[in-house]
Amino acid sequence: MEQRPPLPPFTAGTAAKKARLAENAWNTRDPQKVALAYTDDSRWRNRAEFLQGRPAIIDFLTRKWAKELDYRLIKEVWAFHDHRIAARFAYEWHDDSGNWFRSHGNEQWEFDENGLMRRRLASINDQPIKEADRRFHWPQGPRPDDYPGLTELGL
Repeated sequence: MEQRPPLPPFTAGTAAKKARLAENAWNTRDPQKVALAYTDDSRWRNRAEFLQGRPAIIDFLTRKWAKELDYRLIKEVWAFHDHRIAARFAYEWHDDSGNWFRSHGNEQWEFDENGLMRRRLASINDQPIKEADRRFHWPQGPRPDDYPGLTELGL
């Protein structure tokens, strides 16, 4: 059976590592790679959209990153227990007209015994920002280890 460590039950350290691995994967903007962290029948709510299964996740992420250009994401654990993690996040992106946004939200994650996410519930709000107000300035891809997180950035 496929495993995605760290495995539940989570500790503060393993929950933080799981969130950082998720952040790094999402910052690749590779739907195929990101989908491997979810069970074959994973169930999602993303805003008002409901999805089930890896093919639906891949389709969703493909559409998302075609719209949300120059996407950069930071995740931070809010709470954890046993096989669940609650995370908060923010990401910055612009549309094809050059309008910038910072999207803020919360996610609730539930994992199976192999560390694959079987449920993801995400609530997200978009805040228009000026390009000069951006805070996520690392090169495209995973956030460098020495780049501040949400708390350090005051978000």
